[in-house]
Amino acid sequence: MNATKIIALIITLLVVSTAGICAFFYYQGYAELEAPIAHTMSAKIINIPEGSTTEATIAKLVSLGIIKHTWPLKLYVKCMHQGSLIKAGDYSFPSPVSPLMVLQQLESGGQALAKLTIVEGWTRWDVADAMAGIKSLKLKNADQALALMNDTTLIADLDKTASNLEGYLFPDTYFVQSNTTAKSLIQSAVDHFHEVWIGKLAQTALQKQVSVHDAVTIASIVETEAKLTNERPLVASVIYNRLKKNMPLSVDSTIVYASKLAGKWKNDGKVYMSDVNRKSPYNTRIYPGLPPGPVSCPGLPSMQAAVTPADTTYIYYVRNPARNDGAHNFYSDATGFEKGVEALRQWEKQRDAAATKKAKSH
Repeated sequence: MNATKIIALIITLLVVSTAGICAFFYYQGYAELEAPIAHTMSAKIINIPEGSTTEATIAKLVSLGIIKHTWPLKLYVKCMHQGSLIKAGDYSFPSPVSPLMVLQQLESGGQALAKLTIVEGWTRWDVADAMAGIKSLKLKNADQALALMNDTTLIADLDKTASNLEGYLFPDTYFVQSNTTAKSLIQSAVDHFHEVWIGKLAQTALQKQVSVHDAVTIASIVETEAKLTNERPLVASVIYNRLKKNMPLSVDSTIVYASKLAGKWKNDGKVYMSDVNRKSPYNTRIYPGLPPGPVSCPGLPSMQAAVTPADTTYIYYVRNPARNDGAHNFYSDATGFEKGVEALRQWEKQRDAAATKKAKSH
């Protein structure tokens, strides 16, 4: 018998053997898989760690008394090729529960104890406040979260000049499991930034010769200034055009950030003269060029605008009073801009007068 025939025979025997095992399983083990088992863990959260194998997961559940025997479920998973469908996470299994019901939950995914939603335009102070409100993270206060955001080793491969993680916590919803720590939660947000940057932006930024630091800083300003997605590339063009002309950016959000950094922001939505006159490199009314770093967490549209700005001659923009959706009018000269500002002021006066009249009538 030549080698080819021997190999074919071995394969046939293996196939027949596997088929026989699966057939035996269906006749002998399926009844156990459907039988509910009472256990004492229904009030406990069971964590299946990342990277757990099917065997380790089943063994853990057997040790906890949630599953009676290892082999029926293990063999079922093997025969049905479902091992890769088991997901890590936190689980709560009712009592009684059958092994098949347990498997169904493991395939559906675990439950989240809490979640952190980082909103586009948030600062690291906003993120820290939200994290401090998640009890399972066991933070004494927001300052503990802020301190973790000073670990710039997480983005050293992208930005060696960053002094903190501002701008690098990618806006999204992050689910908090029983084994999630504040540090690992921040790591998840930074990892997500890496994925987005490398997968969708890095090549374009390289072609445009825009550094990660500058791109994120510009995107963070765009995020705080533009309310409409289609205006983000236009706002980015204004920033680039002003930088080319060595004009101060004069962006209020950077002034607000400077006041927050100094601990002087009144948080009432108003920019005061003390804010405008603050001697800070983040005050873009006083200092030309970009601020030292990002002033918010930009989302993907703002980051795309930062690396692919519109091709315009605009150096000014002002809110369009004819619309209530946050739209702006854009200008290439001071004369047009001044007219736009005057139109906005007139609209604001009429709005305030109407509000006063309405208040008096009540």
